[in-house]
Amino acid sequence: MLKLFKENIRIALGSIKTQLLRTILTVLIIAIGITALVGILTVVAALENTISSDFASMGANTFNVNQYENTARRQGGEERKIINPIISYPEAVAFKNKYKYPFTETSLSFTATTTAEVKYEGAKTDPENAIVGVDEYFMTNSGLETSSGRNFTGFDIQNNAYVCVVGSDFEKGLLKDVNPIDKIISIRGARFRVIGVLKEKGATFGNKQDLRILIPIQVARSLFTAPNINYTTSVMVSRKELLNQAIDNAISTMRGVRKLSPVKDNNFGVVRSDDLINRILGITKYLGLASWLIGIITVFGSSIALMNIMIVSVTERTREIGVRKALGAKKVTIAVQFFIETLLIGQLGGLAGIIFGILIGFGIATAMDFVFVIPWGAISAAFITSFMVAIFSGLYPAVKAALLDPIEALRYE
Repeated sequence: MLKLFKENIRIALGSIKTQLLRTILTVLIIAIGITALVGILTVVAALENTISSDFASMGANTFNVNQYENTARRQGGEERKIINPIISYPEAVAFKNKYKYPFTETSLSFTATTTAEVKYEGAKTDPENAIVGVDEYFMTNSGLETSSGRNFTGFDIQNNAYVCVVGSDFEKGLLKDVNPIDKIISIRGARFRVIGVLKEKGATFGNKQDLRILIPIQVARSLFTAPNINYTTSVMVSRKELLNQAIDNAISTMRGVRKLSPVKDNNFGVVRSDDLINRILGITKYLGLASWLIGIITVFGSSIALMNIMIVSVTERTREIGVRKALGAKKVTIAVQFFIETLLIGQLGGLAGIIFGILIGFGIATAMDFVFVIPWGAISAAFITSFMVAIFSGLYPAVKAALLDPIEALRYE
């Protein structure tokens, strides 16, 4: 049986070589469909991995209480949008003081500006740095870590110390070739001592996270006095099983802070970090479905092309089939020979499609700063798809070859 299988493979390879141009064209048609499938799935996998990496730092047990714009609601047959009021500093402080749920830690923060210019000695940056006012719990609740130096302490925050933690890009730019720790930088004329450098985070949806500077919240409030500053309250729950109860308690506490009557809806938002991740990853599923749709349509066309070339091959080799049958070849042997030939062409197309798809996906992922991962799922799907194409395309030609009458086949010119 093994010798017969090897012989069928040898005959199949010989047939492929004699019809090289036609085989190459068929392989390319199959490869285009597999490339579309693998390429899009590779980009989707890279996007999902990037999103998961960027948002996982928020922690699965973290939620934020912040301003939130409700979806449009019908009223009197018409739609209108309800805009929630900002969370003011007194409200944020009141929430933090009243919210005492067990195993939780609450932090307050606000983005003071995203266009700050930072100076060090005689050098300065472009006005593209974000200044964030934070407390001692902000970095822990946000999943931020320092590559050097330290986090803020309660003493730093309570005494309004002029200290800061800078993003990793400052080590490549303004504070290049020096040890950033204990260096003095200037923001709006105020001098801050660098106590830490954040680990590199990269950019998420255009937000350059490595260009931010964290400073104590009260110091930030004194330097940046714009009206209607919106504050964010972040809560980390150390025990995952208490997360839902902690959120319910936070909603009740915030409703109390805003003195909402029981009949009124919440005019603030509670956003779980894992909900945000799941919501975004849910969008990427549509991209995966689109890639499957494109791939199936293209692969269906390649299946027809592969079936066509095999039918032509059976017709051209009718006399050969007659000779083999006259020498004692069984129907199963003839069918297996053509079936193996179809499988070889299908797998060659699948292999070429996988290589092209991964290369294209890698190029797109690199260009868009996505975290590239080898798409094993896409590779498996491509092999299975190309195998199914070969089965679908090779079944009819193989049966047709096996059922040829040997006498009629020998007469064929």
